[in-house]
Amino acid sequence: MQSRRTILLPGETDFDAFRRHARALIAEGLPPEAVEWQVAGRQEGDLFGGGAEVPSEIPAASQGKGPGVPPAFVVLCKSTILHSDAGRFGLLYRLLWRLVHEPALRHDPLDADMLRAQLLGKAVRRDQHKMTAFVRFRTVTRPDQPDLHVAWFEPEHHIVEATAPFFARRFPNMHWAILTPRRSVRWFPAEGGTAGRLELAPGCRREDAPPADAGEQLWLTYYANIFNPARLKLSMMQKEMPRRYWHNLPEAALIGELAAQAMERSGHMIEQPGTSTTRRIQRLPAAASKVQANIAIHRLDDLKPAMDRCRECPIGQFATQSVPGAGPAPARLMVVGEQPGDHEDLRGQPFVGPAGRLFDRAVAELGWQRERLYVTNAVKHFKYELRGKRRMHKTPGQLEVAACHHWLEEELRLVQPRAILALGATAARSVLGRPVAVTQERGQWLSDATGRPVLVTLHPSALLRADPQQGEANFALWLDDLRQATEHALGD
Repeated sequence: MQSRRTILLPGETDFDAFRRHARALIAEGLPPEAVEWQVAGRQEGDLFGGGAEVPSEIPAASQGKGPGVPPAFVVLCKSTILHSDAGRFGLLYRLLWRLVHEPALRHDPLDADMLRAQLLGKAVRRDQHKMTAFVRFRTVTRPDQPDLHVAWFEPEHHIVEATAPFFARRFPNMHWAILTPRRSVRWFPAEGGTAGRLELAPGCRREDAPPADAGEQLWLTYYANIFNPARLKLSMMQKEMPRRYWHNLPEAALIGELAAQAMERSGHMIEQPGTSTTRRIQRLPAAASKVQANIAIHRLDDLKPAMDRCRECPIGQFATQSVPGAGPAPARLMVVGEQPGDHEDLRGQPFVGPAGRLFDRAVAELGWQRERLYVTNAVKHFKYELRGKRRMHKTPGQLEVAACHHWLEEELRLVQPRAILALGATAARSVLGRPVAVTQERGQWLSDATGRPVLVTLHPSALLRADPQQGEANFALWLDDLRQATEHALGD
């Protein structure tokens, strides 16, 4: 029987210590179920440990280069380890163990452990975003010293140390401190040739933060004046500004009164005479938006060069390239998705990213052959927004879908499918020409304007965004939808 091992980490966010111990445990061949992870100052009794060992040092023979893992896993570990869930270390070590012993895991987008870790990492990033948005400084005047700006914040996770550099960059010349129950941080600006520095300290009580000052009243006056009653959406406001943060936001006390006055203030705004703009918006040359009109389309290979030049909507100029469909012509079944993603944009092929891998898994389980399908998207260029260095998917607007529709019609003319499988609301609307409630109409055979059968179901990316605990159940229901198209997928 293998003995259990207890690993004592020096801190809640010590990623380097976790990585060193994890490497050593992997080198020893110790499975996840034999390892107990604890953090100094938060040790709990182990009912089943029975003389568990707490190593003070890592054996030299176990140190050195660790097992090879995808770079994305390291990034995932660094965010997940900041979560307040006490089981996060065990989860990450179990994932590391499985990545070493189950190489196929890195290609499984529905694995419960991986989805759980991604969910924790997402919660951490959201908490960090809320901290950057909801910290409110109050000024403390000190004799013969610069003013100190102090804020009180209550994060859900261990994010203070990771988020503090954001405030150092935002307020480099200001003396500030952020107090939280778990951890506090203070910034000393550069002075006399010395660089600015962050200083971490233990957590504080809310009473340690200063009370409201004159500057806060100025902020409340400003907030009340910029509050736009015509754009009030309380449900959206509470989604972006959850109520758990309200008791530390001074402007939250105004929201109820401002919301109650919204209808009356909106009426006054409508009664006011209109204002004329002083800006001049230049129209694009008409020839530039119709550049593809002179290119004749006789076969599928003619589509990509024409699509690459298409500028009928703004998406094309920012994408790497267009992504036409892939597959034979004719094909009995055409599969239509929404738009290319980041992977598709770089490779110029449809459905090769995470959603595409999930689609491939479904195709394999249904006994279909992807090379017999024609797989494409309603929109041919990747629409995204930049967040740092990442290009995040952004749903195309109806005008952009409409501008791309003639490309889909060209594909339909050349491929001549007997049936269409529409994945998601954008694809269904483009194919059927009307809004489609996918959750209500999924799994049903409908008809397009020519009478061709159209089967509507979820886009695979919707399954990837759903609750990880329901992943396999959702996948099974999705397979049931797809299975109805088997006759067309396998037919000659």
